[in-house]
Amino acid sequence: MNEPFNNENKKTEQLKSFIRDNTGKPLTSNEGIKISDDENSLKAGDRGPTLLEDFLFREKLAHFDRERIPERVVHARGYGAHGIFQVYESQEELTMAHFLQDPSLKTPVFLRFSQVAGSRGANETDRDVRGFATKFYTEEGNFDLVGNNIPIFFIQDSIKFPDLIHAVKPEPDNEIPQGQTAHDTFWDFVTSNQESAAMTLWIMSDRTIPRSFRMIEGFGVHTFRLVNKHGKSRFVKFHWKPLLGLHSLLWDEAQKIGGVDPDFHRRDLWENIEAGNYPEWELGIQVIEEEDEYKFTFDILDATKLWPEELVPVRKIGKMTLNRNVDNVFAETEQVALHPGNIVRGIDFTNDPLLQGRLFSYTDTQIYRVGTNFQQLPINRPVCPVHNNQRDGNARYVIDQGKVAYRNNSLANNTPYTVPGTKGGFVTYPSLVHGYKVRATAPSFEDHFSQAKLFWNSMSPVEKHHIIDAYSFELGKVNSIEIRQKLVNMLAHIDRVLATRVGENLTLQPAEVPESTVTESSPALSMMNTRYLPNTLKVGVLVDEGFAGEETREVLEMLIKNGLKPVIISVRNGMIRDDKGDQWVVNASFLTTSPVLYDGLYLVGSENADPYFNNRARAFIVESYNHFKPIGSSPLGEKLLQELGIVGKPGVVTNHSANVFSKVFTEAMAKQRFWDRY
Repeated sequence: MNEPFNNENKKTEQLKSFIRDNTGKPLTSNEGIKISDDENSLKAGDRGPTLLEDFLFREKLAHFDRERIPERVVHARGYGAHGIFQVYESQEELTMAHFLQDPSLKTPVFLRFSQVAGSRGANETDRDVRGFATKFYTEEGNFDLVGNNIPIFFIQDSIKFPDLIHAVKPEPDNEIPQGQTAHDTFWDFVTSNQESAAMTLWIMSDRTIPRSFRMIEGFGVHTFRLVNKHGKSRFVKFHWKPLLGLHSLLWDEAQKIGGVDPDFHRRDLWENIEAGNYPEWELGIQVIEEEDEYKFTFDILDATKLWPEELVPVRKIGKMTLNRNVDNVFAETEQVALHPGNIVRGIDFTNDPLLQGRLFSYTDTQIYRVGTNFQQLPINRPVCPVHNNQRDGNARYVIDQGKVAYRNNSLANNTPYTVPGTKGGFVTYPSLVHGYKVRATAPSFEDHFSQAKLFWNSMSPVEKHHIIDAYSFELGKVNSIEIRQKLVNMLAHIDRVLATRVGENLTLQPAEVPESTVTESSPALSMMNTRYLPNTLKVGVLVDEGFAGEETREVLEMLIKNGLKPVIISVRNGMIRDDKGDQWVVNASFLTTSPVLYDGLYLVGSENADPYFNNRARAFIVESYNHFKPIGSSPLGEKLLQELGIVGKPGVVTNHSANVFSKVFTEAMAKQRFWDRY
């Protein structure tokens, strides 16, 4: 017989002495020092670089970097691939960076896609920011462009990064929910730190539920410098533009795919690279002259702000192609150590306070997570020679010869020797630093709503509808009415209609607050203004015994020629016969697949379709139609579409001529969604 629960459990008693309640207590360091400002790192002037002497900042970040083992604290769920990068033409006027000089040079790259919030076991289609981190193995050392699929971030100063991640991670009392922002602590952080206002609009948009890794943009997020051989510096932001266009799932699809195929994105990337459908991105740069640093209404060093492309155009300077899958996910994707502090000559840092903190945190994290000698692992090794006086440490691979491991020395003729800047050595750009040592936010960082309003103004009606639904879903999962109200009030600073619509879904009324007066929009921010191609889109081809084989073969050959990927779906796996008795391979059965895994459907049917086939096909068609996807039909399948009442509706294509059908259906597939079905 089980004993009743005993409040005097010995283990419980043992643990009591370790329990700490922080409610209502003063904030201190781990050494007991009372902290006067936990919002700002110590900087040389309110726009100056972060100072290494900031012991409170170092303690907080160093402790945070060690909070998870062995997976990454953030970006734990990741997947990578190898590729190459080539510049279109020499960028000598802008930078000394060797890999940006010669159009014939193919620079090896490794790209790791990831999710920020979830653990390694999270569903890949959760609503989340996607990491987009590229390691360039240049001939002058490694350059890591470590960014996201969103050009801005939640916070301005990296000292608040542990707080952000603590808030977005599963709540510590019950470790719920996994890989999601729809909970109290995240939205409590957002409403208490309103510099996150613009970022929340981005994460509530469809960009955080992408159709594929191959169809996301990448951004360096921070402001960097490009420095040319004459020592002239310019400010730069980096962009990756996908050649397949920028496309997303619907929220309902994303949730369902998480159950049907939690590995959806990595499977898509792996299969397409294996098939030779190599994903490509163009590298774009935005450049601002040093003398124009203060000419904008926003601070160009503020990571919560973007540079509108209408003000600072993106110039495409090269192309990256992913052309090889990894051989071992752990050895490569998990052990790759990416770090925004890995730069090459011709590229340098700015005083962006979020970037400044990452320069410390990422190295610290990699040493802790991967080991002292993480740079010696195969995936992290530069392709150029490495010589220095660093020795020993755990898991050292390099065997250094000789007695000498110091400078200056005479026993080894003072080698390894330093290299002057005129001979290719790295020289830090001598930017001017001035100001008192202070913990403060620059006044130019204090506008939190103008760019949020710019983003909202730039959305199409469909995108606005999805953002309203996303906020409403997220806040519907928040238990605190106070936090819900604070968020609705915050939205009112951005746009009254947005706040009112979200408030109506939560039975809340936004407060009367000043609304942003921004009237401009930026067409580049709308996903509707992207490239539309049929390439690599999946077509679920629904077939039943006795289907018209010759006609189907003709249509599918044309669809394949147009870049589409047909997948044969039927009642059961194995083989199926057409009307001539020829056998076809069934790629998936109704039991093993789902309509959410396809970009469109082609209903073939047969003269005497099995009732079970019709029932399952009907369910596939209805769900695809409700997700606004294109649907095609052979003459024998058209009867089922007529029963459903969708013949003649936008994006529904019927077949009376294989040539005409293939052309019209391909065009419909390229369009992907038919929003006028709303």
